[in-house]
Amino acid sequence: MLRTFFIIISLFIYLNHAKISLATDRVVSNSAQIKKDYFDTRVDQRVVRLESFLESHNSPLASYAFEFVWYADLYDIDWRLVPAISGVESTFGKKIPKGSYNAYGWVNGKYRFESWESSIEIVSKTLREKYYDRGATSISQIARRYAPPSKTWAWKVRFFMEKIDSTPVEFDL
Repeated sequence: MLRTFFIIISLFIYLNHAKISLATDRVVSNSAQIKKDYFDTRVDQRVVRLESFLESHNSPLASYAFEFVWYADLYDIDWRLVPAISGVESTFGKKIPKGSYNAYGWVNGKYRFESWESSIEIVSKTLREKYYDRGATSISQIARRYAPPSKTWAWKVRFFMEKIDSTPVEFDL
C-alpha cells in the first residue's frame, strides 16, 4: 500500500515537471519513460532470465534485456522472439556491420538503426504490424516472410527461444 502511494506521488511530481506533448508518439514515448523510471526490472523474471542468457553469450545486448521484454509486451509478441532472431542473424549482436545496431539481419543486414533500443523497438513493432497482424503468428509463418528461402531459420529461432526460456514454442498455432 505504501509502495503504491509512493509511486502515485512520484508519478504526479514527475508529470508536473515533464514536458509532455499531445502527439501520440510522444505520449507513448513518455509513458515508456515513466514505466522505465518506476518499474523495478528485477521483479520481472523474464528480464533476469534474458539478461543472464545474453551475458552467457557475451552479447552486447545483455544490458537491453528490459527493452526486449518491454517492447514485446507493448506490441504483444513473444518476449523471446526478437532476442532469438538476433541469435540466428548475428550471434546475439556480436557479428553486425560496424555501428549498425542491426542484430536482426534487417534488410539483409544493410539497415542501420540509431541505437540498440531503437532497433529493438522497430523490429518488435514491425513484427507486430507486418507479421502478426497479417496472419503470420507462428515461427514457421514468420520464417516464410522474414527469411525466405531458408529451411532452417524457424528451427534455429525456436531453438534459441527455448534456450532463453524452456517454455515450449509452437511452430504453428
